[in-house]
Amino acid sequence: MIRSSNPTLGDKTFRDSQHMLAGGERSVMTLGGTVNKALILIAIVMATGAYAWTQLPANNIYMIGSALVGLGLVFVISFKKTWAPALAPVYAAVEGVFLGLITLMFETRYPGIATQAVGLTCFVFVALLLAYQSGLIKATENFKLGVAAATGGIFLFYIVGWIASLVGFPGMMNMHSVANASPMSIGISVFVVIIAALNLVMDFDHIENGVEHGAPKYMEWYAAFGLLVTLVWLYVEMLRLLAKLRER
Repeated sequence: MIRSSNPTLGDKTFRDSQHMLAGGERSVMTLGGTVNKALILIAIVMATGAYAWTQLPANNIYMIGSALVGLGLVFVISFKKTWAPALAPVYAAVEGVFLGLITLMFETRYPGIATQAVGLTCFVFVALLLAYQSGLIKATENFKLGVAAATGGIFLFYIVGWIASLVGFPGMMNMHSVANASPMSIGISVFVVIIAALNLVMDFDHIENGVEHGAPKYMEWYAAFGLLVTLVWLYVEMLRLLAKLRER
C-alpha cells in the first residue's frame, strides 16, 4: 500500500484504525470534526507563538529545546495514535513556541518576513485545497510515489548533512543555509517548499480516506496533528526561502 510521505498519515494508519473500530469504538471520524480539531491546533500554535514572540528571550536554548520536544512528540503520537487527543494540543503548544522564536529571529534580521511567510503559507494551503477539491490535482499512485520519494530524499539530506556537520564537514548543510544565497541554494529551497506543499495534497487525500473508511473518532485529532506537521514544515521552509531571497 502507498503511504503518505507525511510519516504521521498513510493508508496503513487508517487501515489499522479500522481494526480498533471493530474492537469496540463506536464514534467515527468525520470531515467536520477533523477540520474543527485542525482549527483548534492552529489556534493553539498562534497563541503560544504570540506568547513566545513577546515574552520569551530569543535564544537558542528555548528554540532548540522546543524543536526537540516537538520532534519527540511526533514520534510518540505516531506510534501511539490513541494518545493524539491528549498529546496533539501539547505538540501544537510546543511548536507554537518554536515557531514564535524562529520567526522572531528571522523578523529581527529581515523586517517584514514574518508577514510574507504567513501569507504565502496560507495562500499555498488554500490554493492546494481548492485544487484538490476541484480535482485539478489528484493523489494518484504515481503522485504518491514521487512525493514520498522526494520527501524521503530531503530528510535523508537533512540527516546526513547534520551528521556531517557534527563531525566537522559542514559543507552539505551550508548548501541549504540561509547565509548561502547562491542560485543552487535557492533552487534547493524552492524544491523543498514545493515538496512540502505537495505533502498537503497527500494529507488531504488520506484524511478523506479516513472519513470514507469510518476511522475511530480519535483519528480526527491524529489527522489534524498530521496536517499540522506538514504546515509547520512548509512555514519554516518558506521562511528560509524568503530569507535567502533577501540576501541576494
